[in-house]
Amino acid sequence: MGLATRRRTRQVLVLLALAVVAALFDAAMWWRAAQTNALIATGQAVPDAPGQPPELRFAQAYAQSQSQAASGARDAALNRYRALQPDPRVGAAARYNSANLLVRQAIEVRASTQPGQAIALLELAKEYYRDVLRDDPAQWDARYNLERAQRLLPDPDDDEPGPLGQERNRERAVTTMRGYSPGLP
Repeated sequence: MGLATRRRTRQVLVLLALAVVAALFDAAMWWRAAQTNALIATGQAVPDAPGQPPELRFAQAYAQSQSQAASGARDAALNRYRALQPDPRVGAAARYNSANLLVRQAIEVRASTQPGQAIALLELAKEYYRDVLRDDPAQWDARYNLERAQRLLPDPDDDEPGPLGQERNRERAVTTMRGYSPGLP
């Protein structure tokens, strides 16, 4: 019985050590998340670094996009959002926010002296909305905003070609003609 008790004691100690390691890992992750949340809450501009969590970079891009500064801040926000698009956690939100920024920018460009430049911005925004909807078809905000962008710049396929009755009659005219016989057998 002494050997079995020692074996059980070792197993319990190993399990206890694993539980302590798991608790330390969980505490470290919690501490890192708390630090990230504190940086987001303060709104400090933190320089981009490779080890930054995507949530922090997303929050910085959002803060830049909300600033009322010149288009340079918007371009920087769009660049940050583009860098986040492949991320599985914040990628869809980055595409959605990028599209919203592009639509706002297109509306401003349409009101300027060169409204034709808004076409490219709206097309890119519609593509981002479609990407979001491909990933999550239940994303109603993206669906609504895509509809609004479609109203600003309809797709060429959505244009109505005209009354369908005329096209049908044109095709039918050939088939309903009376036959003509030149008198040959």
